[in-house]
Amino acid sequence: MRLLKNVVEVKGLKIGEGAPKLCVPMVGRNEEQLMAEAETIKELPCDLVEWRVDFFQHAGQKEVVIAMLKKIREILPKSPIIFTFRNKCEGGHQEITPQYYQELNDAVMETGKVDLVDVELFSDAELVGELVMAGIRNKVAMIISNHDFQKTPPVEEMTNRMLKAAELGADIAKIAVMPKCAADVANLQEATRRVKEDHGVGPLITMSMGGLGVITRLSGELFGSDLTFGAASKVSAPGQIAVGELRRIIELLHENMPK
Repeated sequence: MRLLKNVVEVKGLKIGEGAPKLCVPMVGRNEEQLMAEAETIKELPCDLVEWRVDFFQHAGQKEVVIAMLKKIREILPKSPIIFTFRNKCEGGHQEITPQYYQELNDAVMETGKVDLVDVELFSDAELVGELVMAGIRNKVAMIISNHDFQKTPPVEEMTNRMLKAAELGADIAKIAVMPKCAADVANLQEATRRVKEDHGVGPLITMSMGGLGVITRLSGELFGSDLTFGAASKVSAPGQIAVGELRRIIELLHENMPK
């Protein structure tokens, strides 16, 4: 497991140090939409970009995905890029076989065009282990994530899932859950605090989704979440807010945190 205050550095960006970093998802369905998104993102006050490949209509064609990635990288040469294919069972827009999931992520890491890859916690353990090793070989940081769009599990379960991601070799553990009430939101924040403070594991990305959970996208620095997501235009998850507004709030909170 990683120790408290460990930092993941990609392209000079230190995730786990200072204010939470701000990521904007790319969710275009085709080349034209993705190129427009990339051009827009160049002008936004964000720290990273996540390409949500499951939105891309040609995600099932590995060569097309790689060609598209290279075009995105040409437009965003200095931005750290997270490559994410989210399967339907985790709230994504397409479903692919485990074999193709591994082949796609392996091939993308070998291009040298991405800086982080998001792998689902509840994928086959052997598959996760092989992708972690591929990340080490290719110097790509690994996010191991879990999403629950139906509910918020108990604090102990959320804590254990993040610790499991760390045990599997995550550079960053991520969890996103759906709240039904204010107590669910508080439970997500408490699980984050436990993992970071009590267990000394980090960096973390945690969020409670939807309108109820918006506060968790803002208050990460207090409870221990090191990265948050803001929308350029179309959101990739419920509760995302515009990146410019998010930047202003995060900076305001950071300026008033105890030093």
